[in-house]
Amino acid sequence: MRHTAALHARRSQRGLTLIEICIALLIVAVLFSAVVSGVGAVTGTKAKASAAELAGVIRSLYDTAALSGKTCRLVFEIAGPKSEERTRYHAECAESGVTTSRDRDTAIRDENQARDDERRQGRDSRHNFNQSNSGGAPSLQDLMDQEQHRVEQSAKFASYTGEEVAARELPGSVSVSVWTRQQKTAVDQGVAYLYFFPQGYTEKAQVYVRQGDNVWTLVVSPLTGKVNVVAEELEVPRS
Repeated sequence: MRHTAALHARRSQRGLTLIEICIALLIVAVLFSAVVSGVGAVTGTKAKASAAELAGVIRSLYDTAALSGKTCRLVFEIAGPKSEERTRYHAECAESGVTTSRDRDTAIRDENQARDDERRQGRDSRHNFNQSNSGGAPSLQDLMDQEQHRVEQSAKFASYTGEEVAARELPGSVSVSVWTRQQKTAVDQGVAYLYFFPQGYTEKAQVYVRQGDNVWTLVVSPLTGKVNVVAEELEVPRS
């Protein structure tokens, strides 16, 4: 009887030891994951990779605008510091070459307001336009509206995707801010644009990619579209 009890005790101890080993391994795995994540934040590996990828996208969109004869732009949807969303960017091109506003700060503010209004109210202008022309011969006013609509559509930007230019979402630990020559300060929240023109030039711009205390600055050359990636935060040029 004593022998059975002792054997049972040894088996219980052995089982408990295995459980403890499993728990210890689990703790080690969690700590290792935390260390790897911490090292990534310290070295800024995700920001560095995002900066390199973004530099390639900028160069590709520069070439696209120059070869297609269309004005294109890189649209940044920058998540705020307290937002749970991630920063995204995608490309858009107009049907033809269009100019941009010189007061980019005002244009960005108006664009953000327009996007908010669009989300709240929705847009049904195309539907109403089609309904007004559904029956009978078009009147002079209808023809004028059609021409205005055509002009507006030619200057309207639509999403563009290519092999090297696709919509992307940055890692949650990476943030972005964008400065162009048309702005006084870099945009770090909301929408920001970088334009590319069919004549073969773009805007003088600096894009900042951050992760923790690490910052990479993408310096965009307006005449060549070349992007120089600098491993520090450069000051916004004084124009």
